[in-house]
Amino acid sequence: MAVNEAFPIPMRNEIPCLSTRSNHLFVVPALARPVTLIWVDAARPWPILPRATMTLAEYSFLAASSLFVIVDPVATAPAFLAMTVDNTPAERFQMARLACITMTVVLLSFAIAGTVIFKFLGITLPAFQMAGSVVLLLVALDMLRGERSRVKETAEERAAGVAKSDIAITPLAIPMLAGPGAISTAILLHNQAQNFSQRVALYACIVAVSAASWLVLGIAARSTRWMNPIALKLTERVMGLLLAAVAFQFLVNALRDLKLIPA
Repeated sequence: MAVNEAFPIPMRNEIPCLSTRSNHLFVVPALARPVTLIWVDAARPWPILPRATMTLAEYSFLAASSLFVIVDPVATAPAFLAMTVDNTPAERFQMARLACITMTVVLLSFAIAGTVIFKFLGITLPAFQMAGSVVLLLVALDMLRGERSRVKETAEERAAGVAKSDIAITPLAIPMLAGPGAISTAILLHNQAQNFSQRVALYACIVAVSAASWLVLGIAARSTRWMNPIALKLTERVMGLLLAAVAFQFLVNALRDLKLIPA
């Protein structure tokens, strides 16, 4: 590739391209297959390439891990048991199943309709990424401190759950499992999907996380002696650290989209 202050004369099998960041004209080979155009900055002599895209496996791992950490059924299990002390194991199991089905419907609905909501309210993706990163960071900090985050549910909502005979829909499904953090994560992941296969992978990850949550709550419902408090607290802190990393990654992505930091 040639770059000159004087406009170069394209040779055979070359395409003239005008830089979008300077007044330089350069040429690239005209290949038979599609090529990714690059541009040259006058202040920086090296080519600036577009950000690498995630593979389907990388995106699926990001979606599954992010959703499982923010839903956090392991930390929800003790509160679930506290609100169902008067119920039989079979009744607890049925409540857990209904709550996870409700969570699946809620997260899928917001993931699919997220783009429509953005357009209706005039919200840009970087703005929502930054807001979502703050919400996730608040939850992560509470998890690292070993506290149940008020972003997931308040003490009043927990007390109302204790008083209810069936807590499957509220507060277990909403907001304890599918709270603001989980909804924000689903919308952000859907907007980061770069093709149809990644969007399908996100829907599959939501269903898989719901199934895993049902498994965790089902085990807690049928065998409370397995719920070791020390192991639960340790698991919650590790998940809090991972969630904090996810929150900062969403913030970095927003700053990159706004061209405030280099790609």
